[in-house]
Amino acid sequence: MITLTDMKLLLVEDNRELSAWLTKLLTQSGYAVEQAFSGEEASHFLLTQSYEAILLDLTLPGMTGQTLLRNLRTKQNEVPVLIISALDTLNDVVENLNLGADDYIAKPFDIQELEARLRSLLRRSKGKASPLISCGGLTYNTNSKLFSAQGHDLNLTPREHAILEAMIRNAHTTVSKIHLTDSLFTLDDSVSPKALEIYIVRLRKKIEGSGAQIITLRGLGYMLTYEAQTQ
Repeated sequence: MITLTDMKLLLVEDNRELSAWLTKLLTQSGYAVEQAFSGEEASHFLLTQSYEAILLDLTLPGMTGQTLLRNLRTKQNEVPVLIISALDTLNDVVENLNLGADDYIAKPFDIQELEARLRSLLRRSKGKASPLISCGGLTYNTNSKLFSAQGHDLNLTPREHAILEAMIRNAHTTVSKIHLTDSLFTLDDSVSPKALEIYIVRLRKKIEGSGAQIITLRGLGYMLTYEAQTQ
């Protein structure tokens, strides 16, 4: 059984005061934290050490966080990466998720939210043998962050992508509207239930022909499934 004390984290943050504060709080929560204050120092650690996750700032001296992340993924290193950055526009979020980050939290942040994101990221990474998640002819590559249907890449908006990712990671199980709304937290803080329904309608059209379908479970939420269902 894996416990938090087995969870070794690499914190890459050049603000030494913030790094010390985060290290203290995460250590109190049971994590083992190693600090790096530059991209080059983090790269050196990664040559000889393995980590359960990396907390990565983007605006580092010398090698940027984006460069470090790109190098990791180029080398097929799939360690989960949680971006912590003051760069919080939608374009910043999408760009870095596309580079291979697993999640993104903007500064300033609440430590409870950071720990919740970290726990979720670690849970998702356990036992992940393949980067591909499939539901019928619909496939999601967790490395490239691309969806494909019958071998053809899908053109999705960031919000559609976030919703479909949450659903394919929970394929064949009911996903509540609250969970889907939460999946859009870093993209939009005010997603209404009506807007969510519109995104679902658009996604249904985009995955047509893949064999996968999104069904509505009234009062419960939605389900992405491959098995024939009667709506």
